Amino acid sequence: MRLVLTTLHSKYIHSCLALSYLASYCQNIPKCEIALQEYTVHEPKENVLAAILAEKPDVVAFSVYIWNRSAVLELADALNVVNPDLIIILGGPEISFEDPDFFCFHPGVRAIIRGEGEASFREILERLVDGRDPAGTPGTLWNEGSGAIAGPERPLLDNLDAIPSPYETGLVDLERGFVYFETSRGCPFRCLFCMSALESRVRSFSLPRIRRDLDFLMARKVPKIKLVDRTFNYDAERAREIFSYILANNRSSHFHFEIGAGLLDDETIRLLCQVPKDMFQFEIGVQSCSPETLKAVDRQMSLGTVLDNVSRLRKETRIALHLDLVAGLPRENYPSFLVSMDRTLGLRPHHLQIELVKLLPGSILRRESRHLGIDHDPHPPYTVLKTRELNFAELTRLQGISRIVDVTYNSERFQGFLSGLEAVVGSSAAAFEKITVYWEEHNLFRHPLQRRDIYLHLWRFVLAVFADEECAVLSELLARDYARSERVVPDRAPAFFSTALTASQHKEVGDLVREEVLRVRGQGIKVQYFAAVFRCLPELSGPTVLVFFYLTGSGRKMEVKEVFLPGD
Repeated sequence: MRLVLTTLHSKYIHSCLALSYLASYCQNIPKCEIALQEYTVHEPKENVLAAILAEKPDVVAFSVYIWNRSAVLELADALNVVNPDLIIILGGPEISFEDPDFFCFHPGVRAIIRGEGEASFREILERLVDGRDPAGTPGTLWNEGSGAIAGPERPLLDNLDAIPSPYETGLVDLERGFVYFETSRGCPFRCLFCMSALESRVRSFSLPRIRRDLDFLMARKVPKIKLVDRTFNYDAERAREIFSYILANNRSSHFHFEIGAGLLDDETIRLLCQVPKDMFQFEIGVQSCSPETLKAVDRQMSLGTVLDNVSRLRKETRIALHLDLVAGLPRENYPSFLVSMDRTLGLRPHHLQIELVKLLPGSILRRESRHLGIDHDPHPPYTVLKTRELNFAELTRLQGISRIVDVTYNSERFQGFLSGLEAVVGSSAAAFEKITVYWEEHNLFRHPLQRRDIYLHLWRFVLAVFADEECAVLSELLARDYARSERVVPDRAPAFFSTALTASQHKEVGDLVREEVLRVRGQGIKVQYFAAVFRCLPELSGPTVLVFFYLTGSGRKMEVKEVFLPGD
């Protein structure tokens, strides 16, 4: 029997740890040959269809997620038309909670794996190989054609080490730039909007197994290792052991963890102070700063502890902090969400992600949505459309604010401008709201914008909204940010720069350039420069020429050096 395990990613660089686990757990089934094939949702359906059929499979199993559900179901229907004898099996979080009516719309699908898949999937394959009826396999829903047969619920795996390492067995592609890595399953929290609320406990791979897999990945210098644990530090002692092991043995890999900031203790934070820059990134779900909202979604945490610990991480460590807020949760209206934004941005995270809540199939929030007054899109990704506290227009505005935060704050290329705008309008959230209103009025969300265009539109926003001194200051802050992040070509400089230098200033700039060229001579560094007059920057007492040097060379990132013209 030939099996093809497959899925459709949103991007080529992504990989599917679930498929690797399934293949690893099932690799020693007699008379079962397994092929792993991964595609993207952007590939033409007919190409993927042909590629799968070229494998001449007897069984095709798809891992189904929010981003690929529609495309996977189209493929499954087409595969059934071409080869009605093909056994098509679906699993994954997006498909686990379907009822028997699902097969009326997709009769070619033979089985659905419900929940954790390794043991259930292996038993189906063993039954097929042995010629036994797979109907009734625990943890599955089997399509008999005339009806569906649901197997009993399957207990979760007690011993996660029973899943052979997919890294050691060569089932994970290490050439895509990053890999996913799992050390535990489950979460100590029971937030209504999260699928982890359905699991009764947290389970961990053994520390020897975790260390062995880490050794394998770190020795191969995988650039980025992204841990998929829901709350990596649910056990503080366990987390410290793994952090310490990475610190002692890591060569060049960057690690991404999802952690619960409220679970950090002093000992852990002291350890994290040892983490070098660019080694760790923490993703922390703040979700909301409204106590009423946190209580409504059963998020059992101390908001004060979370904010205090994030503040300590920001001040005392070199860890990159990625904070999450969720809009559309119960009991949070538009003004209170902006308060959540301000409190979160006040911690100065390196990245802030704002997402509208998604009412995932099987989640408690979805089951209680009518009682809570939440309406959502019935199609993936099941985004909230209105709540008792937020109408559709307000949610759309918050989605726009999220996009503005992403292209400005998260890019780290507008720091001076955003700080100045915050000072003028009174808060970070108000600053992003003003930009968002301008973007909406000028239909700028319709198409992606190039980086230079974002600067130009922000300048036009400043000209349209502010007057006199505020306009002048914000324009120059924006210009300075541009020159610090982009090499400005003098004859193509945006109009928000003032490049009218006097003859004496031109001479002084020339002297500075010659000094810089002499300084880096023999180092393989190319020097380019741009000079402009600034009059209104907060730290200046009068008109000043700023010279921006752009230092480039083979194999090195561009360095930007800013110099004030002597005598100004």
